[in-house]
Amino acid sequence: MESESGRLAVFQQQRGRMFGIAYRMLGSVSEADDVLQEAWLRWQAVDPSQVREPAAFLAKTVTNLCLTQFTTARSRRETYVGEWLPEPVLTGPELRDLGPLDLVEQRESVSFALLKILETLSPAERAAYVLREAFAYSHREVGDLIGTTEANARQLHSRARKRVATAQRSRPVDPGQWRALVERFLDAARLGDVDRLADLLAADVVSRADGGGKVHAARNPVSGRDRVARYLIGVLQRFGTGMVPLFGEANGAPVIVAVDTEGIRAGASSSSRTAC
Repeated sequence: MESESGRLAVFQQQRGRMFGIAYRMLGSVSEADDVLQEAWLRWQAVDPSQVREPAAFLAKTVTNLCLTQFTTARSRRETYVGEWLPEPVLTGPELRDLGPLDLVEQRESVSFALLKILETLSPAERAAYVLREAFAYSHREVGDLIGTTEANARQLHSRARKRVATAQRSRPVDPGQWRALVERFLDAARLGDVDRLADLLAADVVSRADGGGKVHAARNPVSGRDRVARYLIGVLQRFGTGMVPLFGEANGAPVIVAVDTEGIRAGASSSSRTAC
């Protein structure tokens, strides 16, 4: 029997990949952490000498746990107060100490927009897409991981990829231009200048917020330049006292986060969860 330290070392070696799979499949850091906790318990219960490929065993364990959790997670989100948005993961070096960066295998974590699209897929399609696109598993390996045939895994991935391609409309954001625009945006918001702030917004702008059940957030999307401008100024005036804005990166995209003495209180990007 392998020693406890050896068992832990193997698990830690695969932790980044396991978290990456769970986070992409569930869209939630806390739910991904719960899956890893359960995976650790199952790894402790198995005889390592009977496991030919620990990496494959752990990946399959995490994948199956995620597939099982989908039913519960989606049920909770159907009764969620307000709009549920994917939970961001900080990936920028500037905010390394403020987020679970050490749990992410790759800095190019999946985008918020893609996570929202993945929510529309069936659990099997989402698993096939994540395993194939994010981790380059072969169709045969995907089939083994989700308990289906290679042919079916190929079909699941093909359907998922087509739906993602149809839904994706986002364009790359230049970090420098984004930061300059946000600085103007913050300046107008601090001054309470509705007209100036509205001029910086697109005509079809929509503001979406998710307080994660911890802070107050708009329950429904707010649309239109004037309405969004007034809403954001109101939020800043009500909750912005003592907050310091910092520029960083989450899920591979530029974001701005509001920090106080207790840490990160909120964050936003062009497609992010507004309240973290």
